Amino acid sequence: MKIVFYGTPDFAVATLKAIHATNHEVAAVVTAPDKPAGRGRKLKMSAVKKFAIDNAIAVLQPTNLKSDTFTRQLSEIAPDLQVIVAFRMLPEKVWALPPKGTFNIHASLLPQYRGAAPINHAIINGETKTGVTSFFLTKEIDTGSIIGKKAVEITEDDNAGTLHDKLMVKGAELAVETLDQIDKGDVRTISQDALVRQENELQKAPKIYREDCRIDWHKGADTVYNFIRGLSPYPAAFTYITGKEGVKKQLKILKVKKEFNFDSCETKSLLTDGKTYLKVACADGLISIEELQLEGKKRMDTASFLRGTEIDEKWRVD
Repeated sequence: MKIVFYGTPDFAVATLKAIHATNHEVAAVVTAPDKPAGRGRKLKMSAVKKFAIDNAIAVLQPTNLKSDTFTRQLSEIAPDLQVIVAFRMLPEKVWALPPKGTFNIHASLLPQYRGAAPINHAIINGETKTGVTSFFLTKEIDTGSIIGKKAVEITEDDNAGTLHDKLMVKGAELAVETLDQIDKGDVRTISQDALVRQENELQKAPKIYREDCRIDWHKGADTVYNFIRGLSPYPAAFTYITGKEGVKKQLKILKVKKEFNFDSCETKSLLTDGKTYLKVACADGLISIEELQLEGKKRMDTASFLRGTEIDEKWRVD
């Protein structure tokens, strides 16, 4: 089959690479326009574009997916099928163009966790299982008929970064299996409407903004622990820390442990020996910080942070 692939970040590259290794033809990739990055604000290409260039695959970077120019380019390529991984929503005239349809790989077990941030929200909500789903596109986002699924375990030590990598591999495997099913005409889809009726409650996965990442220390240790690892390493959970001079700075917290055996202390109390540990009290336990990043500084472990920071009883978290 002749395929057009849509994707931008590293998560999409694994699937593109797996498809490129099959006997199907990746006729072109569609990815986001280059964006300025770094101190020099030089234009940086997406991970998908870099792979495409390295493998002599044509690249399309439309600024407007509804434009007649882009639709004409696709019509000239005449793909049998389109595959989407981690890309923005397509207009109907684009996803409906190929005769064999357009399918997406989504990083959850649909219909659960529809939305832009399924990996983060699954961990934040304390799930022990998630996965990837392939489904045909329809007008409503993440609601099309399901082709296949692969489940993945979420361990107690997983964060958004490690789960991302697990799902990236599973997503590539599922995409190739889905391609083979479509190529053989052996596709048996399942309506999400039927699955929705079987679920007790649907969890959503909306886009996460900066204001959503602030830690609420009044919640329980399990909840705070899941919140921090669900946002690590990006976009990162944060709190504010105020020093003895009264200057408030943002503190990103990237790796933690939870403790329940402790002497009772006021919520948001800051506990440290000044050398090796830094802990914050929440509703029913302690969160022991192992890796952090103070505003204007690099990411570091707690011992390194404490070597350069003198903390006394005037310090507090907010």
